[in-house]
Amino acid sequence: MNQINRRSFLRQSIATAAAASIFAEGSPAAGTSSASGIIDTNVNLFDWPFRALKYRNTKALVAKLKKHRVIQAWAGSFEALLAKDINGVNERLAVECRRYGRGFLVPFGSVNIAWPDWEEDLRRCHEVHKMPGIRIYPAYQTYDLSHEDFPKLVNLATERGMIVQIAGTLEDTRVQHPIVASREISFEPILDVMKNNSKAKLQLLNWNDYVNDELLKKFVLETKVTFDIAWLESTGGLGRLIDGNSWFGLRTPVPVERIMFGSYAPYFPLESAMMKLFESPLTLERMKSVMNINANHFIKQIV
Repeated sequence: MNQINRRSFLRQSIATAAAASIFAEGSPAAGTSSASGIIDTNVNLFDWPFRALKYRNTKALVAKLKKHRVIQAWAGSFEALLAKDINGVNERLAVECRRYGRGFLVPFGSVNIAWPDWEEDLRRCHEVHKMPGIRIYPAYQTYDLSHEDFPKLVNLATERGMIVQIAGTLEDTRVQHPIVASREISFEPILDVMKNNSKAKLQLLNWNDYVNDELLKKFVLETKVTFDIAWLESTGGLGRLIDGNSWFGLRTPVPVERIMFGSYAPYFPLESAMMKLFESPLTLERMKSVMNINANHFIKQIV
């Protein structure tokens, strides 16, 4: 068993405590500066289709995020899961972000490659709504990632300088509505798509159930895929992911530069993701990378 000496323990504990103090109520350093704030790469607006969430109201969600020192939130739309009119979904998302979070909520529209004319939806996301990326939900959007148009989607998005976010698990299968159970999908096709398009900017959200250690190793070594932290579980899960000793069999170290904060709010409580930062004995440098540095660098390469 690996042991940590007293000096290392104290150093890591002090660094974590210092970072946590940034978020203390009333702290002079607890403003909205990029040095102390969080970029949340995984929030969704509007109603979750199957139950009412506490912060489903956008104004309330924005207030909640800002209260916890989030300085920017990348927002998808829960409407994209089941709606047929994807263009309408994207229009409402863009309007909602401007109305309640201009300069704070960053809209990530969606497309459904299983339906006709999805290329036009992608064009409108980029040219009309000025979105820096799209978020797809294949488990609900009637296709899997072996679909013949998935490589085309990534290529077209890359040509337009857009991020592609792929959402994995959205709800525990044990509590899904029996007539609207999500599809079984595989993340394996992402590997070849990314290897054939080295310029693509792709982030996996809620990815843990779809990526075993063998696939994770390939993602880390052979692609530039990035990851969020929303679905991480277990004590010290974030630190263990970085160090390559996860409780759940993930033994491949994930470079901290490839990990970005994502809360999956409002479905998950925002505090859940924040605890993932503070419960792991991360150095202050690692914590800042996950909090905002990596996401800021990622989106600036696109915009």
